[in-house]
Amino acid sequence: MRETKLCEMNSIVAVYETAVDAGEGVSDLRKAGFDMTKLSLVAKEARPEDHIVGYYNAGNGLRYWGRMGAFWEQVGPGCAAFFLVPGIGPVLLTGPLVAGFVAGLEGAPAARGFGAFGTGLSKVGIPGESILRYESELCSDRLLMIAHGEPDELLRAKETLHKTRPEEVNLHFAQKVGPAHG
Repeated sequence: MRETKLCEMNSIVAVYETAVDAGEGVSDLRKAGFDMTKLSLVAKEARPEDHIVGYYNAGNGLRYWGRMGAFWEQVGPGCAAFFLVPGIGPVLLTGPLVAGFVAGLEGAPAARGFGAFGTGLSKVGIPGESILRYESELCSDRLLMIAHGEPDELLRAKETLHKTRPEEVNLHFAQKVGPAHG
């Protein structure tokens, strides 16, 4: 089993009201040189009884049908998954969060009593006191962008993301970040 690096437990979470703003955040991070393999996105889809919802990856990229289709094709995620999550509804996840979510489904012990989504968040370094708030944001149709990396990378990402109109941006460090010495 792969050992989790401390930098993978450092996270920044941006909460967006619209897919347009979240897409701008992804684009700006990409332009700033952020390693996109360290980026996870989570969004709730319209209820399946309201719209056709579908997802597939035929090896040449993500194809997605639903209210959020244009957004997912724009951001071009690598690893992606679609789940119907009890209490939340249909959710599409991309990036490192997918592995944490799947571990929660495969019987990994739930983190502090959270379900699969909360366990997935805890596995990528989100502290327990923030998990319920992020689940609530997702239930309210907001999009979550979660990036991982070294503290200095995340501080630069925070500067970039603040320009893209997030509802909030929160840093979660696994280690204490102090002033640079040198």
